[in-house]
Amino acid sequence: MGSKKKLVVLSGAGVSAESGLRTFRDSDGLWEGYNIEDVATPRAWRRDPQLVLDFYNMRRANVRDAQPNAAHRVLAELEEHFDVHIVTQNIDDLHERAGSTKVLHLHGEIFKMRSERNEALVYPIREDIKLGDLADDGAQLRPHIVWFEEPVPMIDNAIPIMHEADVFVLVGTSLAVYPAAGLVDYVKPEVNKYVLDKNIPPVSRYRNIIPIEKPATEGAAELKRILLESL
Repeated sequence: MGSKKKLVVLSGAGVSAESGLRTFRDSDGLWEGYNIEDVATPRAWRRDPQLVLDFYNMRRANVRDAQPNAAHRVLAELEEHFDVHIVTQNIDDLHERAGSTKVLHLHGEIFKMRSERNEALVYPIREDIKLGDLADDGAQLRPHIVWFEEPVPMIDNAIPIMHEADVFVLVGTSLAVYPAAGLVDYVKPEVNKYVLDKNIPPVSRYRNIIPIEKPATEGAAELKRILLESL
């Protein structure tokens, strides 16, 4: 067998929902009962850093308690047959815990923290971040998360990955958050694009769409069967 085909996955909150991690676009428009602008913007941090820390400390505890589900595991298992690259909008580490080895986090990682002044000063964190916890530059530590209204520096790393895809999978994302949603535009038109979601997002303008209208765990099992039959 020659070199493996490059399978590129763009994943969103729907892939972790079945692990018990709620998406922020729930039907009530809230994220765990909070308005996004109160906990996930630079303005929120300036206004009430304690509230923001409390919110992300709870998110961190939730992720610690969560376990990878069958969708995470299937994507990891596909590394046996494909060169799998996962670009995720998720801040959890469930892809990694399932065994995926090439994961790029567009929106940061819940188990990291950084200086509020210098985003290059990044540290691991498993427990809570507290007010008064300082980075090496003397600045308050904040979650290593890309908030709304902040630039997404990893987007520049993700674009060439999309462009190199031989097979593309979109799983668990509504394509509502930019610039992440725009990454699909960089996948070559002739590439097969599998879309796994119980509610297929708006993808009609793309060629070679193969919808799998199921929750992530069921859809991933079907995806694996189709992909292995294609080898």
